[in-house]
Amino acid sequence: MKTMKSLRFALFTLVFAAAGAVASAKPNVVILATGGTIAGSAETQTQAGYTSGQVGVDILIDAVSQLKDIANVSGEQISNVGSQDMSDEIWLKLAKRINELLSDSKVDGIVITHGTDTLEETAYFLNLTVKSDKPVVLTAAMRPSTALSADGPLNIFNAVAVAGDKNAAGRGVMVVANDDIHGARAFTKTSTTDVQTFKSPESGLIGVTLYGKNTFFRTPYRAFGKQSEFSVKGVDKLPRVDVIYINADVSADLIGSAASKGARGIVTAGVGNGNMTSAALKEVSTVVKSGTVVVRSSRVPFGVTGRNVEVNDDELGTVASGRLNPAKSRVLLKLALLTSKDAAKIQSYFDKY
Repeated sequence: MKTMKSLRFALFTLVFAAAGAVASAKPNVVILATGGTIAGSAETQTQAGYTSGQVGVDILIDAVSQLKDIANVSGEQISNVGSQDMSDEIWLKLAKRINELLSDSKVDGIVITHGTDTLEETAYFLNLTVKSDKPVVLTAAMRPSTALSADGPLNIFNAVAVAGDKNAAGRGVMVVANDDIHGARAFTKTSTTDVQTFKSPESGLIGVTLYGKNTFFRTPYRAFGKQSEFSVKGVDKLPRVDVIYINADVSADLIGSAASKGARGIVTAGVGNGNMTSAALKEVSTVVKSGTVVVRSSRVPFGVTGRNVEVNDDELGTVASGRLNPAKSRVLLKLALLTSKDAAKIQSYFDKY
């Protein structure tokens, strides 16, 4: 009898230990919430108008009860704003906290919930400043949490699945939305209302995810993460960089005004191949000579802004953005100005990142 009891106890202990091992085998993922539509609410399930950043991280996590099946999840509230109000201050806070968390061996991955409006800027900033190969995944929603058929819950589920996937490591910062896995540098928002707003039009997707089952196609072709020389350690403020939209007969004095108001860098959202009027080029020449770094980008959504094509960048002293759009060019220029104001050096950054 004693032998039978001992056997049962040993079996119970073994089963309990095995269950504990399975539980501990699940990845540990931290969700950092910043606000946005994914945390928004409206008075009805079917109205277009809503208020961003109304729901806290704990409510977001509790709303997706299936998360416990794929990861050990905890959450922190970094901010709770619509992403139109995303700021340098929040970027720095977010990047520093991510680096701190990922230095802990117990943390396997990070998910950031964010608004869609400036998601590509935040993702690219983190792509250059997070110093870990562990997965960092941003996700968002086009419909508020209270909407009929809200897209946020499944996006969060898939984002956690990617962040906890060992195969996601070393692929840079990613964005998960609507079953797609995008690279931070490649993707952009393409529609004001469509749920499938994010596209990676030229470089293509990093992979896809279907109810937490992930397939990866590639890694980014440009430097990121540990390969990046940019750091936010000890940085409390980023330099001011303004974007000037170029149109037919543009008011060229906007360029000089930005420089005089304290912009250390200017990105022009030019026409075609980053082109601009003769008057604007003259104004650019003036501000460059005064020490302001000017990057030529394009308002055209796809293609390359090439160096020395229609504008003589060597003669003018400007930087060509390559495939970076104006918003992401601004992000890179902000970080570049922390280390240099030399146009040739900054061009090398645009060629590398």
